[in-house]
Amino acid sequence: MVLLIVLLIFLILLSFPIVLAIASSTTISFLISHLPLYMIPQKMFDGINSYVLLAVPLFMLAGNFMDQGGLSYRIVRLSESIVGHFKGGLAMTAILASMLFAGVSGSAAADTAAIGSILIPSMKRNGYPKDLAASIIAAGGSIGVIIPPSIPMIIFGFISDVSIGKLFIAGILPGILIGLSLIFVTLIIAKKLNIQTTKEKFDFKEFIDSLKDAIWALGAPIIIIGGILGGIFTATESAAVAVVYSFIVGKFIYKELNWQNFNKAVLSSIITSSVILMIISVASVFAWFLSIKNVQAQLTQFFLTVTHNKFILVILINIFLLIMGTFVETAASLILFVPVVAPILNSIGVDPLTSGVMIVTNLAIGMLTPPLGICLIVSGAISGSKIVEVSKTILPFLFVMIIDLMIIAFFPPLTNILIGK
Repeated sequence: MVLLIVLLIFLILLSFPIVLAIASSTTISFLISHLPLYMIPQKMFDGINSYVLLAVPLFMLAGNFMDQGGLSYRIVRLSESIVGHFKGGLAMTAILASMLFAGVSGSAAADTAAIGSILIPSMKRNGYPKDLAASIIAAGGSIGVIIPPSIPMIIFGFISDVSIGKLFIAGILPGILIGLSLIFVTLIIAKKLNIQTTKEKFDFKEFIDSLKDAIWALGAPIIIIGGILGGIFTATESAAVAVVYSFIVGKFIYKELNWQNFNKAVLSSIITSSVILMIISVASVFAWFLSIKNVQAQLTQFFLTVTHNKFILVILINIFLLIMGTFVETAASLILFVPVVAPILNSIGVDPLTSGVMIVTNLAIGMLTPPLGICLIVSGAISGSKIVEVSKTILPFLFVMIIDLMIIAFFPPLTNILIGK
């Protein structure tokens, strides 16, 4: 067991792709433990053979249809008409647009790429340092896994047998809290750097025009959340509805989704979702091996022997996840660590919905930390910034998100009030 974990960490530090690191360390552990290797593909298949996980590629596809079909551009334009007149308005636009786009894609990387490709060039032209522009887009993109729908929440619900629909609803207020907090940070930074506004004052006519133009784009999150809240369809069914809706709007209403970018959207969705599902499959084998070696129970016992104080335990678990999220990809982190930390949180009286949102928020922070911070990598590539430089400018956003994480962890009404608990 120790060899497995040490080998995994060693391979990750050597910059092995996370799939190969998990698969290699697990295979070697199987050989040493004299377990039959034919069980590996069996457990890999079992790990992804789920109706629930169908939502992963479907939400990916819906988000890409939105991006290629012109929906994301209209969301950005609407956001700019609302906050563009403030100092640092483009930065605030990025956060607000990310919050709105998060209502469809479910993916932080997709959110970052869609909003970043539109706004980063404009931010650079308007006096934002490219490293700061990349950090703002990355921070906003991380909200994509908190505001529903959320692919990590789907994975958490799948692992923990928690209602994904309720998890989605539980993430609404925390997502808004984080979004507003990030807007506050961008406002302070903009004033400090004396970044000028792109427009003199709020233009009501421009707002109405952009709202009319974006109304179909805003319909997607309304249908998804409303359908789940009303019990009309499940999370997986809502993903299918989102795909059909975003295709119809992009193709027949906005008329920007031609067959060329249709193919691009489908191909991108296949590649990205395949990577996620492959990580889930190999991580499922890793987690199964740990379970037969009783590692989860041992780690649970370790945490409980350190202290029985609920407050300290929650802090320790969050520190543990923050560290792991820095080195391990989000889907793998969920498969590997949720079976360990979720029972501990449950045993000390933390509500499963609060646990889910807290863990996903924690891992969203991991998307902003090198070396595997996917949001940093994507936004840095768009802006032409080095990851080291972006890592410096992201620090204020990380600080405020950790404060938000603590609020989520210790103020349960934030995640439960919309569900009526």
